[in-house]
Amino acid sequence: MTNTTLALLAFLPLVLAGVLLIGFRMAARTAMPIVYLVTALIALFAWEMTFTRVIASSLQGLILTVSILWIIFGAILLLNAMKHSGGITAIRNGFSGISPDRRVQAIIVAWLFGCFIEGASGFGTPAAVAAPLMVALGFPALAAVVVGMMIQSTPVSFGAVGTPIVVGVTGGVNQSAITEALEAGGYTWLEYFRLIAAEVAIIHGIVGILMPLIMVVIMVRFFGANRSWKEGLSITPFALFAGVAFVVPYMLAGVLLGPEFPSMIGAMVGLAVVVPAAKKGFLIPKDTWDFPDYKSWPDEWIGKLVIKTEDVVGKTPITTFMGWVPYVLLAIFLVASRTIDPLREALTSLAFGWNDILGETGVSGSIQPLYLPGGILLMVVLVTALLHRMRIGELREAFSESTRTILGAGFVLIFTIPMVRILINSGVNAADLVSMPVAMAQFVADGVGDVYPFFAPAVGGLGAFIAGSNTVSNLMLAEFQFNVAQQLGVSTAMMVALQAVGAAAGNMIAIHNVVAASATVGLLGREGITIRKTILPTLYYLIFTGIIAMIAFYVIGVTDPLMRAS
Repeated sequence: MTNTTLALLAFLPLVLAGVLLIGFRMAARTAMPIVYLVTALIALFAWEMTFTRVIASSLQGLILTVSILWIIFGAILLLNAMKHSGGITAIRNGFSGISPDRRVQAIIVAWLFGCFIEGASGFGTPAAVAAPLMVALGFPALAAVVVGMMIQSTPVSFGAVGTPIVVGVTGGVNQSAITEALEAGGYTWLEYFRLIAAEVAIIHGIVGILMPLIMVVIMVRFFGANRSWKEGLSITPFALFAGVAFVVPYMLAGVLLGPEFPSMIGAMVGLAVVVPAAKKGFLIPKDTWDFPDYKSWPDEWIGKLVIKTEDVVGKTPITTFMGWVPYVLLAIFLVASRTIDPLREALTSLAFGWNDILGETGVSGSIQPLYLPGGILLMVVLVTALLHRMRIGELREAFSESTRTILGAGFVLIFTIPMVRILINSGVNAADLVSMPVAMAQFVADGVGDVYPFFAPAVGGLGAFIAGSNTVSNLMLAEFQFNVAQQLGVSTAMMVALQAVGAAAGNMIAIHNVVAASATVGLLGREGITIRKTILPTLYYLIFTGIIAMIAFYVIGVTDPLMRAS
């Protein structure tokens, strides 16, 4: 087969998923088993992967599925526990003291609080936490998922305490060869690495400043009574203010401190600035926007997670502060578990895994139940039960409700993630072919020539769309992007930064991220509807990042230590 034919075959699973989910509006539980089967057949007969490796990759995917379901379960359980304890009612009442405007609430809960959770944890946790919280505040389930998915953009490259950069970029390029070339010119790997992190922060900061506004405009346009763009745009001053409040400290942290803390610092500063400003009505329009009456919501807006005032009638009221304490503890526990070495070692000491599955070298999987955000969430639930004085029966009911919600997500993800692992592991084959994601990237690079930098973020986004992970996209494609930059004679550091930024944006439409977020609010089966809406901000992110790339390379002439060393 020709390289073009192979590249088109590599694209086929993604195209098929898009056609079934978006074009035919097929539920993911029906579409993804079909896509998995097609992927396996391509791997066996076009890529000549062994049957054993395909099965091993599928088993690896199932292990990862358990990890993701553990996170989803923890997020749902915390929400349901707080529903029964009265914590959600306290939070809901507290927002009336900040602003009853749903646009303001979305910016504070999704954008600022969600960005902090992303910085602390990653792993899709922000959408899993923010989406059910927004439902509890009175958002339609579909709106909560769409808004929650848009968190998966600017903060993602520095999510999980910088994992996509620290692990993804470092592991995705040939560090030893780069270090040798740098040292020949009097530079160090650390200088080069910090430059990549700084450029990622600056690009994200420029593009991400509009994300709070885009988030609100899409929410108002698709979920408002009047379906009006104008009602969303009327909050432009406040949304831009919130964007600046996040991205300025975010960029400074990325440039001055490195990749571990930009998202958390940006969010903390943003919350400290924006919440008091919102309470005083600073830049908030006079019109107060809300969703239409619940009774008029279309069925597709409504999930199985519904939290009503009557759910907590008769309970002893708790203060707004006590209502928020579980989420404050969640943030503290997540940061501590990632930054305090003795604690991290203790939590990671419990692990279950399978190395070299079925004898396939390099195909391994493991679960660390205490270290994963699911374990942290469970700890917070237990503390919440004590702080909110929950009865055993209430905790049991929260557990039962959460278990029922998780079952649907499990069925979808047992096909989605194994499909992803087959694609990623396809680089080991009898035909001596590169992996399917790299074949797709090469096809794009060969087809566009010198304008490739414009498409570099889209290649990163494609990797994230496939893998549902910025880190995995960087691991798969950073070396490829580095090599293309060398061929074009442009900054390799900037090209790798574009990869990381594009991969962050691709998370907004990653199928298994959408499934996971949908599961937290009982909205399985409507994944295509979500992707049709989140593809708009994804295109914005990729196009404007591509424009920045063209200006940086061909107008400003950005260089890096590796170029100067050579």
